[in-house]
Amino acid sequence: MTDDRAERAPDPDVAAASAAAPAHASAAAPAGCGDDLRYDPRGPVLITGGYGTVGAALAERAAGIAPVLLTGRTPERGAELAARLGGEVRAWDLADPAPFRAGVRAVVGAVNDPADRVLGAALAGGVPYVDITRWTARLQRAAALVALRRPASPVLLSSAWMGGVSSLVAAALAAELGGATEVEVAVRWDPADRAGADSVDFMDRLGVDFEVAEDGRPRPAVPLTEVRTVAVGGRPVRVARIDTPEQYTLPLTLGAATAATRIGFGSAAATRALLAVRGTGFFRWGAGPRWAPVRRALLYSPGEGGTARMRVDVRHGGRTLTATLTDPRGQAHLTAVGALLGLRRILGTDGAPPPSGLAFPEQHPDPASALASLAAEGVVIEREDTPS
Repeated sequence: MTDDRAERAPDPDVAAASAAAPAHASAAAPAGCGDDLRYDPRGPVLITGGYGTVGAALAERAAGIAPVLLTGRTPERGAELAARLGGEVRAWDLADPAPFRAGVRAVVGAVNDPADRVLGAALAGGVPYVDITRWTARLQRAAALVALRRPASPVLLSSAWMGGVSSLVAAALAAELGGATEVEVAVRWDPADRAGADSVDFMDRLGVDFEVAEDGRPRPAVPLTEVRTVAVGGRPVRVARIDTPEQYTLPLTLGAATAATRIGFGSAAATRALLAVRGTGFFRWGAGPRWAPVRRALLYSPGEGGTARMRVDVRHGGRTLTATLTDPRGQAHLTAVGALLGLRRILGTDGAPPPSGLAFPEQHPDPASALASLAAEGVVIEREDTPS
């Protein structure tokens, strides 16, 4: 396996992060924006991208907590869903400077917010906020913005794999072990599954190296390298490194010396093909808008439905606890469940007070109860306890 770290492509988000907006600015939103989100404890839950693949699955569940307000570029697509749920749908195109105004109880970001427009409006209005769409560099930028604003209202950056589910599981296993020295996540991606367009935006990160923690020290990692074969749901899956936020947050929150996330297809042939494409250097020389359709086509092939599977291993004190999650309703459902748990967390309706200010999903005060909530939503969790 070749090591091409010397050819590292620059990360555009790093430059953007260094130009953080002042504390009273509008979070780098498009010029002319005057968005006004106001906290209303009796208001609806606003879901941006609320009638997309994941957003719609979340809206179905969030409607049991509060009325829902769904937004997106083409609100007519969400009219039937909003009517069925007794909610409302409105236009909010995050690339359009036309201001958006609403009084809401909470905001769930289920669509990419590249200029932190929704986050900025939520911070300014003191509205509880959870986001499930950010890759690592954008999560780091958002965390810096939240730290500068110092909000009292909860801000949950829950973009770890499947709406923060990977981090919640890791936290539950770490709590049982009394710590987490190593955390490894292995994802089995089912190409036949239904998936939203945003769900494969990480494809545009496959040409960008990223930093990981290993044995307590940071080091660079190259996407789709460090290949391993692991059993996920009773089947061997060949998996390779990808950039995901939990690899950044788990060392900070759980004290993990090593954190690694890898992904592979349910089809061995598809995994071989993806690794072969990586070997050509395509994800570096094929970066940019010209090749975007090709990059997305490699993973984004929305089918009629599939099964989501993920394995989480936590090692500490001479033991390894393993949890394998299977969601027969697919990755969109599992992500929506993760978002639902995040919504309950920021509202304090999960049995514990909501966090004050910035938090990550693994900082749940009772992660074991989060696993019980996953099971209640139809997610099958299989456990294994072995000596390390």
